[in-house]
Amino acid sequence: MSTTQQTETNTPETIKFHPVILKLFEKRDMSSEEIQDFLSWDLRKLPDLTLLNGMEETVTRIIEAMDNNETIGIYGDYDVDGTTSCALFYHFFKMFDIKVETIQPSRFVEGYGIHPSSIDKAQGLGIKLLLTVDCGISNNEAAEYAKERGLDLIITDHHKDAREEMPNAFAVVNPNRRDEPEDSPLRPLAGVAVAFAVCLAVKNRLETLNRKCPSIYPLLQFAAIGTICDLAKLTPVNLKIVRHGLKQIKDTQYPGIKVFFSKEDRGLDIIPSEKLSFHLGPMINSKGRLDHPEKALELLTCDDSSKAFENYSILEISNKERKFIQADVYSSAKEQFIKQLNDDTNICIVYDPEWHEGVIGIVASRMVENFKMPAIIFTNSEKEGVIKASARTAGGLSIFDLLNDNSDLFLKFGGHKAAAGLSMPLENLPLLKERLNEALASVPAIERTVTKTYDVEIKPEDVNPTLVKQLELLEPFGMGNSKPVFKMKGFKLDSYDLLKEVHVRWNFSSLENPKVKLKGISFNYVGKWEALHPEELFKNQNIPGNELCAFFTLGINRFNGNQYIQLMVDKIEPGTF
Repeated sequence: MSTTQQTETNTPETIKFHPVILKLFEKRDMSSEEIQDFLSWDLRKLPDLTLLNGMEETVTRIIEAMDNNETIGIYGDYDVDGTTSCALFYHFFKMFDIKVETIQPSRFVEGYGIHPSSIDKAQGLGIKLLLTVDCGISNNEAAEYAKERGLDLIITDHHKDAREEMPNAFAVVNPNRRDEPEDSPLRPLAGVAVAFAVCLAVKNRLETLNRKCPSIYPLLQFAAIGTICDLAKLTPVNLKIVRHGLKQIKDTQYPGIKVFFSKEDRGLDIIPSEKLSFHLGPMINSKGRLDHPEKALELLTCDDSSKAFENYSILEISNKERKFIQADVYSSAKEQFIKQLNDDTNICIVYDPEWHEGVIGIVASRMVENFKMPAIIFTNSEKEGVIKASARTAGGLSIFDLLNDNSDLFLKFGGHKAAAGLSMPLENLPLLKERLNEALASVPAIERTVTKTYDVEIKPEDVNPTLVKQLELLEPFGMGNSKPVFKMKGFKLDSYDLLKEVHVRWNFSSLENPKVKLKGISFNYVGKWEALHPEELFKNQNIPGNELCAFFTLGINRFNGNQYIQLMVDKIEPGTF
């Protein structure tokens, strides 16, 4: 990679930070060195991504396949991490004119992971070398079957290595395999970043053999998308990977990525991470949630703009359907949980045989957001008497560890700290509820709940273009680097508008200086758990003791060439805080 790709000209030392930004660093207890590392773009400061166990054998076998002009198979999970990983490998091998066959399972047919039937399918396509991405670490049976059938299976994954033994595959590359150092800075890599590490290792080997290899720098775009959308922790390693990927997206040469972004988006210095989290990620995931993910992968691997638009349109339709189904399941899950909620409830566990399996993961996240506690959403599986679930964490709790302590109740289980999936006999549900509520009772509340916290308290007068612009330096936002939440008092609610009966557009002014005007927006606010209706806030704000207090993040609303500062309001409450 060239030097221009490795560093940005602005360094922390050359920036005069807004006082609010300095308070943020202070709140995070960051030293000068930590601030520099956090803001750094320098890829030369990355630990060596290729120093993972199993990499040597992996690289040797891949180059052998390339030299022998073998068809290489890529088998990826059906979510956005798996799909971007498949696309990354596809484009890498395409640089060398190597034929690639991509395979993804259906959530509703094969289910998560790689299976013996997947090995049969690969061999039917003439594949002798099959690479998994974002899955495989718990699929010991498929690995044994591949060996029996004479297929070389290389597992690349990032999920926890939790079986009694690792899969007996040709090679396993996973920063979370049992023999990797516990303190390895590579442990937080997403599956797509592990795939990138493999490509980098192959490139390095080829160069030592004095063979030409094109730049793989553009592949960081896929790594950025998968890392953000899979909620990988944004450590300094992942921050650098994502920043360089986001930087390239606005000028991307991949039609399947370009189609997600408007001309206005591509005019920005860098694509905001939220564009990935709330738009691109859900769109790619939508096909895998409702049927088969192949159209999403076709989109990311196509080299024709018209084909990209065709596939994008299919995803749009799928995503609208997903939203409709999700809203219905979420409403039902919330209603069921409220009925069983009491003072001893420490975790949200709900079940309905009719809920759509494809959306229970998103519903679990919404339940965490709403009720501020871990959530597990169950529905029926294909087997009678067996239910399956998606689980999401709250606070700093590892949902994987919590569930792993009760794995004797499960038929199948896997995941990582923030999210997990499982299946178990329906008859075990009462016991699981009892065990988890009891286990969480001994965990301090601050570790297992999403508390009403904020980063810095500010005044309306603090909100200005300089602050918003410098907040962009903290990008990308995501797991481990949350977008800063601000608390603000000293303002008046001048007016509000309801949009589609559930969203709210706010207009504020400063009590100290009424000329200071601020605009805000809240999505799905009306009917939100414990949130007062805007009309109640508006009428009662002048009652002594009812001074309004808002919690929000900051951003810029860009529309039709216009832009203004916008408060993304999570909650407004009366009273003294």
